[in-house]
Amino acid sequence: MEILFKIKLKKYCPFGRLLRIILTFLLLPCILVLSACLSEKDLVGDLGAQPKAAASSVKDDSPLDILYVTDRAPTASANGEPAYSAVRGHSLSFGSVTLVPERSRFHGGATGQHDGSLRVSHTTKLGQFPQSPYPIELTPEGPRRARATVDAHTRAVAGLQGEVARRLATAKRKEVVIFIHGYANSFDDAAKATGKICNALSREFVCVSLSWPAGGTGGAFYGYNIDRESGEFAVADVKKAVRIISATKGVRRLHFIAHSRGADVLLSALGQLGMEAYAARSSPAERYKIANAVLFAPDIDLDVATTKLFGFISDPDTPYGAKATPYGLLPRIGALHLTVYSSPNDQALAISSGLFGSVVRLGRLTSASIDSKEAGSSALWKNSQMSGIADFIEYKGISGFAGHSYFLSDPAVQKDLAALIRDGLKAGDRGRPLVEIKRPFWSILSRTAMHSR
Repeated sequence: MEILFKIKLKKYCPFGRLLRIILTFLLLPCILVLSACLSEKDLVGDLGAQPKAAASSVKDDSPLDILYVTDRAPTASANGEPAYSAVRGHSLSFGSVTLVPERSRFHGGATGQHDGSLRVSHTTKLGQFPQSPYPIELTPEGPRRARATVDAHTRAVAGLQGEVARRLATAKRKEVVIFIHGYANSFDDAAKATGKICNALSREFVCVSLSWPAGGTGGAFYGYNIDRESGEFAVADVKKAVRIISATKGVRRLHFIAHSRGADVLLSALGQLGMEAYAARSSPAERYKIANAVLFAPDIDLDVATTKLFGFISDPDTPYGAKATPYGLLPRIGALHLTVYSSPNDQALAISSGLFGSVVRLGRLTSASIDSKEAGSSALWKNSQMSGIADFIEYKGISGFAGHSYFLSDPAVQKDLAALIRDGLKAGDRGRPLVEIKRPFWSILSRTAMHSR
């Protein structure tokens, strides 16, 4: 499909621009819908070989219980258990999802043989926050939040923090891994992907599926535009969840993993939380205990991502406490680190880039494209070089439909993720399957990448 964007129609042809638009409109739904379906249903059944440490501590046939937090609207289910739709809800809910191994006759094995995929066995709702936005009351002293709503919010906070604390008590690592899914994924898809990540990390962490109302229908592009706005809708709830989970007693660190459109949701939330931390004369790492933000195939424009990450803190007029300090030192970055996995073979993002007129989508950024005239002035990689805050890892294989689903389907990527989050290894350390291109760019040594050469 990338050929579509390499077609050079003659400038004098009055139909050239129109043809490109029509082709984009026709192909984008096919690419995005199929890649979204396969990126969960295909990839959740193909994790491949895990690191030895992970394999030794995880029983393939043992149930896995993860925590969920969602602002999806509830819907009816066949078995009477809680279920959530693609519709935007106005209350943040939380609970547990039990995942069990799927038995299959496929993958060359006998019927009933475990093939590595997961299915949702049980869903249990444990609590719910009040409807948002919370109501404001007018009093003789002035407007204030409704007391009954604040009381209900406080009870919900205690419930969510109590559940996180309960899981921390039995977790090997007193840290939380939060996964944010991409476009067109259902609640169950997100839970299964979170389970696969949790298994890859040897189940040492408290794992959370932070599920926003993706999977909308209607409008143009098979709901892609609806999901885009639903992601914006979810940012406030993501911030609320991060504040609450990070403030739970016993939590030492938070690690975020986001895929595709989920990266935009995460960066929006982190940007706003960063402003809150800066105004409080702190940093996201210190205030919210954020250690890693990992973006797989991020479906966001490079310039937009750069603004969300560095826009507010680079502005000398941004208040630091009570007033701005234009010449003052910025807060220390601390443990916070950004890791971006990109692929020049990601055809879904190639279509997205053409649709939105991006210089480049962050999920297709490479060391070669950053040297181009269009992207060469980007502060994202320049600030990354200076501060060491980020690494950009190029994936050159072709895994899954449209090259968009490698984040859970290639064993080398899973191994690198485990080395980063579980083992705390930096890019360039022994134990990470990376080769330096030029810092902060790296290439991952992938089996599918080697086969594609």
